[in-house]
Amino acid sequence: MILATMNITFMFTAYGPPGPINYVFFSFTFFIYIVSVLANIALMTVIYLEPSLHKPMYIFLVNLAINGLIGSSAICPKILQNLLEDIQRISYQDCFLQVFFINIYVTTAYAILTVMAYDRYVSICKPLQYHTIMTSSKMRQLLFIVYFIPVFTISVQVYLSSQIPLCRYTIHRLFCDNLAIMNLSCVQSKLSNLYGISVIAGLVVFPLFLVVLSYVKILIVCLKTSKEAQKKALSTCTPHLITFLNFSFVSLFSVTYNRFHMYLPGEVQTFMTIHFSFIPPLLHPIIYGMRTKEIRKGIAKLSRRRVFTISLPNTKLSISNPF
Repeated sequence: MILATMNITFMFTAYGPPGPINYVFFSFTFFIYIVSVLANIALMTVIYLEPSLHKPMYIFLVNLAINGLIGSSAICPKILQNLLEDIQRISYQDCFLQVFFINIYVTTAYAILTVMAYDRYVSICKPLQYHTIMTSSKMRQLLFIVYFIPVFTISVQVYLSSQIPLCRYTIHRLFCDNLAIMNLSCVQSKLSNLYGISVIAGLVVFPLFLVVLSYVKILIVCLKTSKEAQKKALSTCTPHLITFLNFSFVSLFSVTYNRFHMYLPGEVQTFMTIHFSFIPPLLHPIIYGMRTKEIRKGIAKLSRRRVFTISLPNTKLSISNPF
């Protein structure tokens, strides 16, 4: 089986014929990817260097940023390569490797967003018990679950998919996706289909339900508090809610598009792929940086500290050498 798949190559058809439009998409995709990487690294650096941000919400945010970089890096390099080539292709091994990391990206993002919603729920609905609930031990347990369950579940899914014989090798997308590969199989695998539905239900739909439930409880509590408390709760929940809604829209659209074999023009697929792969990781640092007061304060502190450390040697030099 391993030897039989060594020479298999999948062909992509969604890129369209080579032309100026591909160079436009290449430039735009490359720019968005680089900005996304730099913005997330900057966000992680600020949180790491500023002790006041070493709190559960921001630790989860760092993990969300890392996961976003994994997801965009799993898709972007190959898309950029194919946009510059006359024939768009990918090897069998690289295709399944891409499937693995893309699915890890999606399921882990939902897991992180879910524990972030739980953190907001405890902070707003049980403020007096927050520090006894969100302990360091609890944080480690949540982070373990956030990564272990998606990695284990997706590893099984990719293994099952790799065991299915394929009769076609043309993928009508810009990148490899598990559902797209299943459409190329010679036979319908009930086990793989059932497992895939279970993964979507357990790692996508169930987290959606938990996040909605958390916000319903937060809303109920907020309605009983003062306007000032409501304003504070809104300011802390808005970045997470915007991030969650944006990611949910794009990922659920992708699942629906694959499940029901919808046809989309290549340009629309390219736009949705860019949105799915790069916009969420790009929006995370922008939304949290602009909407979160603590992060803005952390950036200001680090900026002042940086200016002080740069100007201090110059001051010393001018004092010791007045001439």
